[in-house]
Parts: sequence; structure tokens; C-alpha cells
Amino acid sequence: MQLIINNRVYTDNSNEADENSVFVVSKQNERFKEAAVANGCKQIINSSELKNYIDLSAIKIIGITGTNGKTTTAAAIYSILLDLGYKVALQGTRGFFINEERIEEYSLTTPVQLGNFVHIQKAMQNGCDFFVMEVSSHAIEQKRIEGLDFALKIHTNITRDHLDYHKTIEEYINVKNSFLSDETPKLINKDDPKVKCNTKNGFAYSLENPSTYKVDAYSFKNGMHVMFNHFGRHYSFSSMMMGIFNVYNLMAAVAAVHITTKKPLEEICEALEGFGGVSGRMETISLNPLVIVDFAHTPDGMDEVLKSFNEKDIICVFGAGGDRDKLKRPLMGTVAAKYSKHIIVTSDNPRFEDPDRIIEEILSGIKNHSSVQVEINRKEAIKKAIEMANENSVVLVLGKGDESTQIIYDKKFPFSDKEEILKVLKNKSI
Repeated sequence: MQLIINNRVYTDNSNEADENSVFVVSKQNERFKEAAVANGCKQIINSSELKNYIDLSAIKIIGITGTNGKTTTAAAIYSILLDLGYKVALQGTRGFFINEERIEEYSLTTPVQLGNFVHIQKAMQNGCDFFVMEVSSHAIEQKRIEGLDFALKIHTNITRDHLDYHKTIEEYINVKNSFLSDETPKLINKDDPKVKCNTKNGFAYSLENPSTYKVDAYSFKNGMHVMFNHFGRHYSFSSMMMGIFNVYNLMAAVAAVHITTKKPLEEICEALEGFGGVSGRMETISLNPLVIVDFAHTPDGMDEVLKSFNEKDIICVFGAGGDRDKLKRPLMGTVAAKYSKHIIVTSDNPRFEDPDRIIEEILSGIKNHSSVQVEINRKEAIKKAIEMANENSVVLVLGKGDESTQIIYDKKFPFSDKEEILKVLKNKSI
């Protein structure tokens, strides 16, 4: 990765380092420092110093962390800011965007440190007022966001995830909360008891507890309708999106834009209504039968999706990723059993694990359920679920969202839940 400042190349790759470049040493590449020197590099700086060589003050950086909701919240903020007339960049799981144009495809949730600086520099060169970015727990722990001054830090929630990397839930919680430990303006979900922060310059949103942006009422009929108050004044917005967790996500987006722009809340709420949601996040693929795709791949994420349809007969299709936290698998099964009328356990991205074994671990959490099927072939599992559907049901296909591949061993094979659903529906109508 290369960053060019005043015609000088800054690189974190020792193979690219030479006498005319600056080698940036980080936690990830410090073992290659001597290789950079051997290649003739004479100037070496620490990653913490990089901010001293480039002026980022012309752009406001908004960072969103949390187990669930990062992508939707970031996309909603991006959409609202664009509708309000600002120039905006968005960086996250779905890629890198500038002013509604996708510049790069899917990538890491948060790039390496130099990658962040490259993207922010490109955003500034395109006249952007804001840079909205998802911040993963890996990025926090690995100091990939080192040197960035945030105009606002947002925390959506903390639930179980990435324990294959962080080892314990306590470590994961501590890493997430460390993002909020300074005096940077921050916005937290007041209803999440796991969130701990430095309260200086703090704002909060909530559905249950008192907060700066407090939801008073919401309903789901042809989308969602939300009423909230801010210091005693009442406001409202509507959206075609569904799910209680999306009330939180959209409330966070409204509050974030209000904090960073000081625009009237009425104007912000009006702009929000142009946001249609994110592909693969609570995405309605069909209304008759009702079929929805979501990225939920943790027990808490599944719980949030499933409880949003308690008035329906839920047909739940899901699996679990291989080479990831194994302890969550039976918990996912338990959540599915709690809400679903029919469960079809299938394969997700098995990677180097035996998919049958993954399914067995999920099934260990499903006790005494009257309707559970195992279909290891995800395409067939989707087909069976849709064939089972009627006017009272909802088919929820969970885990992969808008992913376009299925990972088996180290190979990526083309696979899209949405495309498979549409194929089944097309064949069904013929």
C-alpha cells in the first residue's frame, strides 16, 4: 500500500521501500523493518507519526463500531449526508464509495492503517466533507485506526462475535470499549449494558433508557414509523425497513448527522426517508411468499431478526461459518428453536471444517423441536424452505447476507442467497 504526500512515497511494504520512499512501521509489519533498510530505505517512521505528515483537518471522520449494525448505520449516515447536499465517502464491508460511486469492491471492514490514510486522502481530493467508516474490533486491537482524529465515534452494541480471534468475550468487550475511552465526541446505545465509555462529549440514543435521542414509540406496518424526542421536542421518521434493531440503527444515523452537521432534525428525518436499506441486511426478496435475507450470523443477531417476526410462522434457514467461534453454534440453534415454526440447518462458509460437524454442533442447541430438517446443500435448503411457505409464513435466510460466494476450504465458489431465492421463485411460477 502506498500513500503519496508532496511527491514522496510512504509505504508499509518492505518490497516497495527504497532510497526514495518512507517505510511506515506498524504492529503488522515491524518484522520487515530490516528488509526495508536492506532495500535502501533511509527514512523509517512509526505508524503513530504518520498523521504528522498529512493534514486531515479538512474532513470530518465518523467511525462506527459494534457487533451488529455497523454496515446499515454507516450506509444510512452516508445516504442522509448525501441527500443533505454534502460530499461524502464511505468505507466498510461493502467497499469504498465516494459521492455515490463505488471506487473499490468488497474489502476488509477496516483496511490497514496506510489504507485508511489513502482512502481519506482520495476523499479529500474529491472535495468530501465527511468520511464515514466502519471500525472492526480487529482494527482497534491492531491499531489500524491509529492517527485518525474522529469527529464522532459511534457504538451500536456489543454481543458475542469474533471469539476465534479475541478468545474471550471479556477481551472482545474491552477492545470494543477502548474505542470510546478518550474525549472524542461519541454516540452510544444507552440500552446496551456492555457499553462503557468516557462520558465527556458523550451523546446517547435508546428505546428504553433515558437518552439524548429517546425513541418514544414505533410501529411496523408497511415498514417502520418512529417517534422520538430530543430535549423535550418531538420528531418522527418513516422507513420501508423492518426490525427493532433497525430502529436502533436509523436512530443512531439520525443522531450522528445531527451531532456532526447541526442541521434541523426535521430536515434530517426527511432525508432519511430516501434511504432504502443495505443489500443483504433484512432485505425483502419476495412479498408472496415473504422471503427475507439477512447477514445475522451470531446468536444475538439472529435473535434480533427472528423476534421482529413473532406474528408470522417463521421458516428459518441458517448455518454457521467454519474456522470461527465454535461455542456460538449451539446458541444459534437455541435461538432458532425459540422463535421458528420450521428450521432448516444448512451449510454456510465451511472453510476448512467438516460442514456435517458444524451442523451437529448447531443441532446440539435445538431441543425437542417438532420441525427440524438438515439439508447440507444450501441451494436445496432454500428451495425446501420456499416450498414450505404459505401466506402466514416468512422465510428467513440468515448468515451470508449479500455475499456472492461460498467459501469451501480456501476456494470461493459463486453463490448468492438472493439469486438462489429468485431462481426458485421463477421456477415455481412457471
